[in-house]
Amino acid sequence: MSDTNEGGSQRRVSEAASGAREARAEAELRQEIVDTALEMERLGINQGTSGNVSARWRDGLLITPSGVPCAALTRDRIVWMPLDVREDDPLFEADRPSSEWRFHRDILRARPDVSAVVHTHSNAATALAIHGRGIPAHHYMVAAAGGNSIRCAQYATFGSQALSDHALEALRDRLACLLAHHGVIALGRDLARTLWLANEVEVLAKQYLLACQLGEPPLLSDAQMDEVIEKFKGYGLRK
Repeated sequence: MSDTNEGGSQRRVSEAASGAREARAEAELRQEIVDTALEMERLGINQGTSGNVSARWRDGLLITPSGVPCAALTRDRIVWMPLDVREDDPLFEADRPSSEWRFHRDILRARPDVSAVVHTHSNAATALAIHGRGIPAHHYMVAAAGGNSIRCAQYATFGSQALSDHALEALRDRLACLLAHHGVIALGRDLARTLWLANEVEVLAKQYLLACQLGEPPLLSDAQMDEVIEKFKGYGLRK
């Protein structure tokens, strides 16, 4: 065998191995999305076909499908879509991504620091969002969302571009927000951290609602929260 033929053969073997590794990685990420959706339901922060999950993959994203309950989810039903996808893209004729695909796409396009998005309809956080209220600095753990408050985005119809635009504004320099009359969005570097944050937002909302029963709660100052935010730069969920 000539050196040229041998080199070509080695390249093909290397390319095949690389392709196999990538296929395994994609299958694992698809399964992690399914597992995240199931865990959301187990935690009680989501139910039925509400809520959705996405993760960055290659030059696009993998996202839960529309109208499929968690119990029926499989990794093969997770939908891949490019970050430059448009509503008239042919993929919508075959696979139906979550109706909230716009804000998933727009967040991942606008936030290179983010690789996962979790959207829930958790009860306490949604109760606050119905009143158009965010979560102020009643507890230092509010800083886990990146600032001294968790904002509430303005209302817009689900699945609309307006909702995506409002969410992006509320998520400016934040990792979580509420959506008026709707629910919660949490962001993160990976699905495990993002799910943790989505659940933490619900815990914080419950605490705030309970504290409000005794009157308007005292809040931590901006200076106190800035100190916590600085400490949180080295803080996070350990796998």
